[in-house]
Formats: sequence, C-alpha cells, structure tokens
Amino acid sequence: MNFDYAPAPESRDLVTIDAHYGLFIDGEFVEPTDGTSFKTINPATEEVLAEVSEAGPNDVDRAVRAAQAAYAKVWSKMPGAERAKYLYRIARLIAERSRELAVLETLDNGKPIRESRDVDMPLVSAHFFYYAGWADKLEHAGFSDAPRPYGVAAQIIPWNFPLLMLAWKIAPALATGNTVVLKPAETTSLTALAFAQICQDAELPAGVVNIVTGDGATGRALVEHPDVNKVAFTGSTEVGRQIQRAIAGTTKGLTLELGGKAANIVFDDAPLDEAIEGIVNGIYFNQGHVCCAGSRLLVQESVADDVLERLKSRLTMLRLGDPMDKNTDIGAINSPAQHARIAELIAAGDEEGAQRWTAPCVLPDKGWWIAPTVFTGVTQAHRIAREEIFGPVLSVLSFRTPEEAVIKANNTPYGLSAGIWSEKGSRTLWMAERLQAGVIWANTFNRFDPASPFGGVKESGFGREGGRQGLGAYLQREVR
Repeated sequence: MNFDYAPAPESRDLVTIDAHYGLFIDGEFVEPTDGTSFKTINPATEEVLAEVSEAGPNDVDRAVRAAQAAYAKVWSKMPGAERAKYLYRIARLIAERSRELAVLETLDNGKPIRESRDVDMPLVSAHFFYYAGWADKLEHAGFSDAPRPYGVAAQIIPWNFPLLMLAWKIAPALATGNTVVLKPAETTSLTALAFAQICQDAELPAGVVNIVTGDGATGRALVEHPDVNKVAFTGSTEVGRQIQRAIAGTTKGLTLELGGKAANIVFDDAPLDEAIEGIVNGIYFNQGHVCCAGSRLLVQESVADDVLERLKSRLTMLRLGDPMDKNTDIGAINSPAQHARIAELIAAGDEEGAQRWTAPCVLPDKGWWIAPTVFTGVTQAHRIAREEIFGPVLSVLSFRTPEEAVIKANNTPYGLSAGIWSEKGSRTLWMAERLQAGVIWANTFNRFDPASPFGGVKESGFGREGGRQGLGAYLQREVR
C-alpha cells in the first residue's frame, strides 16, 4: 500500500513583507534618486511580493561615499575585538530570526523550506560566528604581522543562495576591517534587505554595510566606481570576465567564484546506496541551482546499469511542488529566464541524440518548474556535458579505468568541484591529486563548513571564501 504525504506547509505569517523597499545607505533606508523600482516575484506562484528600489549611478556613489566615511572615521580605527562584538551580535540575531528568514528566502527564491531552514540559515549564522572569532587574531592568520584591509569592498552575489552568499562575503570583509557595498541579485533581494534591518538592530555603525538593489547596470556602476578598493563577485563566468576587463589597469583587489561543471565519480567499489544519495544531493539539491553541482556523473562501466536503476528508483520518490511544504524536495526554478535556459539545454540534449529520462512529476499550473531529468548516452561533445545548465539535469558518462575517469573529469574549462566515491582511500587520494578542481569531496557531496575554504581554478575563478584563507581575500597582503 502506498501512503501519500499530507501537506505540511510552513506558516507565511512568520514574515511581514513591505509593499516597497528602499536602498540601505549610511545606516538608513532611502529612496533612489531617480525613483525607479522593480518587482520581486515568488517563482512558485508568480505572485508579486514587493517593489524593490533600483539604484542608479548616483545612488551607488552615495553608498560608496558612506562606506568610505565609515571606514576612515570608525571601522578602520576600531580594535578587532570591538568589531567582533558586532559580528557576534549579528550572528545571534540571525540565529534568533532563522525561521522567519528561511520563510522569506523560500518565498523569494523558490527553494524548499526544508533546505532554507536546515541548510542555509544555520550556515549563515555560523559564518558570522566563525569570522567574529578571527577579528582580533588577524596578525596570527599568516598574512603578515600587520595585515591591512583594502577599504571599501564592492560585493555582488547571485540568486541561488541569497543570504548564504551574503554571509560568505560580508562576514570576512567586516572581520578584516573593510566596509561594504553589496548588491544582491535582482530576483532575490528580500533577505538582503532583511539583513539590513538586522544591521540596524545590531547597532552596526552607519555606513559599514550598505545594500544597493538593482540589475546588472547597478552592479557595473559599483564595480567601476573609482573609490571601490576591492571587488568580490559570485556568478557566471561571462560576467566574471567582464568584471576583470572593467578593473584591468586599476589597483582594485578581485576575487571571483564562477561557474562549474563538476564530475561526480562513482567507482565499482563505492558504497552504492550512499553514492545514490550523494548523486541526488549533488545535482537535485536546490533544483540544481548550485555552481558546484555534480552535473556530470561518471560511473565505472561494471556498475553503471545498477547505479542507473537505483538512481531512477530514488528519483521517483522525490516530491516536487509547493516550496513552503516541509515535505517538498524539489522547488521552483528561480525565474523565467533561468527556466528558458534549462529548457534550451534539455532540448539540445534531445537533438544531439542523448536519451532523456524524466522523473514522473505533476508540475503545478503556476510558477516555473523542471522535473528531475537524467540523460544517458552522453558524450563529451554534447552541450549538456560541456555547458553549465544550473538546473536539475544530470548527464551520465561511463569510464573503465581511473586514468580514463581523470581525463574525462578534467575535460572541461571549469574547475570548481568534484566528488569521488570509493571505499579505497589510496584510490581516492590518487584521484584527488589529479583532478583539476578547487574543492573535492570524498564519499559525500555539497558539504560546507565556515572553517573550510571554497573556490575554483581555471574558468571557475580564483580566490577562496571560507576558512582562514577567506580572510586573505580582504587583506592587502597575501599568505607568504
């Protein structure tokens, strides 16, 4: 007998969403100078959640000047132990409001509430707690006896983990003595604006954190502002190239965390039940909206049929639907533009001769949805094996020997992450030494910790976020 899950919706009454949001500059919410705004939409229902102000060049200039003043007059003169107090205060406020923030993230982003509540929010507060502990110990971090902050840090974050990406960037920047002007993604601004309110509640000095909302033009104005000293960007490789060109010839510091096309490699001696869970978590977590997603599954030939049979059986159990339901595994695609991009690449897989299997899901009438999809018969020439899809689409390739697995795994311009599944420690270490990836997981996937550095090589960017290494991104002297 099959039992259906009864709906278990999280309460939307936990959050109050204002009809309109201004820009957060110099400790206050202000209106943009030209008065323009845009709508932010719930991707699961197509409901307009709020109007958000769009910052123009004059607004960006106001924010940078506020950050400059706060850096010169307050933040750079404050002892590390005092800065730490503010970071601890912010961390505690986030932890206290985590349920509310999780609901807001799910409404604005489309990810399942279970992920927002159990993954994103605990990590957000943990990053602030972690870097609060570093604020008065920078001279012992290995970056010189007198490490110096850059000054004003411009930070641009994506829509897949809105509040978590904010924490990854703001926490180390503040701990090292920088001030911040942050631009969230235009489709997911609400939790960044809620964070601005948390900064007010924490009594953070005015101008230390400024948040300007808008589209790519706002981000461009921020990157190109002459008084920005450091740029940190997470997003697509193409935009990363544009940022590099924009700041070429300047003295601005830069870190980039860009796209990925990770290989998740399963050997014949792998614990297959655990590997199946790792495969699912690697590509279908957050609807595949993960830069380090294990979107290429490399399976040793002798177990390929068994792995595929188990994987398809597991995918039939995933529940797609209302992201606010605590039983939901697969939420909504964040925007129509991203939905169109995923659909285009699925069509390319069909046209190029790969065999598509789609999990049996009933898609809701409203919102943007893609059912979990698996392509077999994939070659390295297929677009779905070469291009970042950023959606719940898995390409499966096979290999015979570890040497072949290394060649196929590294046959990509990206180098953000990889996964290895094997019971042999020697084989895992042999593979890890040869894989061209910034982060390598063994018998797990998509696991993060504030103390562990994260970042890529090749076209996946440079620099590290998280851990002691994440401090170096915001200090003018690198590790010697």
